[in-house]
Amino acid sequence: MKHTDPKPRHHAAPTDAAVHVRGLVKHYGETKALDGVDLQVPEGTVLGVLGPNGAGKTTLVRCLSTLIVPDAGSATVAGFDVVRQPRRLRRAIGLTGQYASVDEKLSGWENLYMIGRLLDLTRPEARRRADEMLERFSLTEAAARPVSQYSGGMRRRLDLAASMIGRPSVLFLDEPTTGLDPRTRNEVWDEVRRMVTDGVTVLLTTQYMEEAEQLAQALTVIDRGQVIAQGQVDELKARVGGRTLRIRPSDPADLAAMAAALAETGLDGVAGSTVAPEEGRLYVPILADEQLTAVVALLADRGYGIADIGTDLPSLDEVFLAITGHKAHPSDTKTEGVAA
Repeated sequence: MKHTDPKPRHHAAPTDAAVHVRGLVKHYGETKALDGVDLQVPEGTVLGVLGPNGAGKTTLVRCLSTLIVPDAGSATVAGFDVVRQPRRLRRAIGLTGQYASVDEKLSGWENLYMIGRLLDLTRPEARRRADEMLERFSLTEAAARPVSQYSGGMRRRLDLAASMIGRPSVLFLDEPTTGLDPRTRNEVWDEVRRMVTDGVTVLLTTQYMEEAEQLAQALTVIDRGQVIAQGQVDELKARVGGRTLRIRPSDPADLAAMAAALAETGLDGVAGSTVAPEEGRLYVPILADEQLTAVVALLADRGYGIADIGTDLPSLDEVFLAITGHKAHPSDTKTEGVAA
């Protein structure tokens, strides 16, 4: 596939950025799978890339892992240019796609040993790494069994182990827990956290809001091939607004009276307070810090005792919907296809 921009503009990547992308473009005919994507991932962190099906997430991963060539823009991964230095880059990265790509006819150990040899590890080192990865991913007992006899969760763990054989400094995870049961998904999350503790940088694409919130230090939201939001998880939640003030009165019998008192204030949104008798709490929508201060002051002036108070930011699901205009559908099994 020919690179159609003969003189792409290259920008120096920040020294602390393991992944640096500037103006990345990829077209499939008239479809703009990527339309000028900018992002960076600091070393030793997890960047969560969110977006609905067809947003461009998988195309981004394919470009950054050298599986396809971008049409324009620039990108460096682990210090290597994805277009000019693809062979050197491949030795510095690991990739786990949406579906396990291991050989079902081989045993788990044979899969890992084979990949180690393909990465030019010596025979003793490939054997040692295969043993280490099987133990690390709790697959030692199944090491000699054909992968065709593995469960879905075991195959996913083996796929992750395969991506780590070469000790990559950057790992791409493209919806790694799709179709997994909650227990196996938590096991994968634990392993990703362990990798980051070891210094690995991770770019994670996902449609699971909980997954992004559990693993990612920062988020990039992509829709129709463009980045439409970036920031820390709490920063994006704050952009959507709509914090909720949680109040538990000292006397649960005061709940209705407290709600009525707030309704009389005329403050924007506060009149929509919700009483939850079963929880013994009052939920008050807050749009600004000034409202929070006013609510607390009013209740104190009226003599209502408060046993507990706190604020909640919107859920990540609500943020995703507010930013993209789409709901996330974790159960959707469709892939992004050629316009991923």
